[in-house]
Amino acid sequence: MLKQKIAAEMADKVSEVLALTPARDIEKNLKASLAAWLSRLDLVTREEFDVQAQVLTRTREQLRELEARLEKLEAGPQA
Repeated sequence: MLKQKIAAEMADKVSEVLALTPARDIEKNLKASLAAWLSRLDLVTREEFDVQAQVLTRTREQLRELEARLEKLEAGPQA
């Protein structure tokens, strides 16, 4: 029982010491810097990308249909 209490107290002390180290501040600063850098890039969300991919697919299908219609019109009336 005494060993468990000592181990728990030591764990608490180690946690306190680690919370006071500059490592946590460095991590926060690094994350903030990275977020600021990424926000300056011209990026789109995955959702926006997927929507545009669907639009492009539909546009390609319409283009194929129009090309086929044009080919028929250029061939002229068949006798």
